[in-house]
Amino acid sequence: MSFFGVFNRWFKKEDDDAVNRREKPRVNAPQGTRVLIIDDSTTIQAVLRKLLTQNGYEVIEALDAEKGLELAKQTAPHLIFLDIILPGMNGFAALRLLRREATTKETPIIMMSGNEQATEQFYAQRIGADDFMKKPFSRAELFARIERRLDANLIPRRTAVAVADEPTGPIG
Repeated sequence: MSFFGVFNRWFKKEDDDAVNRREKPRVNAPQGTRVLIIDDSTTIQAVLRKLLTQNGYEVIEALDAEKGLELAKQTAPHLIFLDIILPGMNGFAALRLLRREATTKETPIIMMSGNEQATEQFYAQRIGADDFMKKPFSRAELFARIERRLDANLIPRRTAVAVADEPTGPIG
């Protein structure tokens, strides 16, 4: 994406979908729902941590796949955000291991990437992830993707029915 494409995505006026999204009440998982973020970007981790903790989620963070796999086994998160491009083991390899692990095989996993080639590779492979979120992402998009994973008891599940629209707009 060009500089202007990134600039426009972050600073453009919000469209009608984002405005309509704000009129609906947000559907959150129960307080203390554990979310594991596996991303080597401290900026992405900080943004996700802020947005999620403001809404009652417990956030666990790892800067690489190996640490993320270890934390996933130890903490049994309810939801995982997994970057594709990571130092050492990449997100695709980590996803395969998470799907083989008893603790996380049914945990919803949302893959993320801002890298165009990784994005294309994700869509070509679709190897067990439940969703994909392109970076940069908006607050509304983040919560819509979470809401789609919530079941009738508001617990993130792999087979949840969508309860949110597809929003757009910059983080903030």
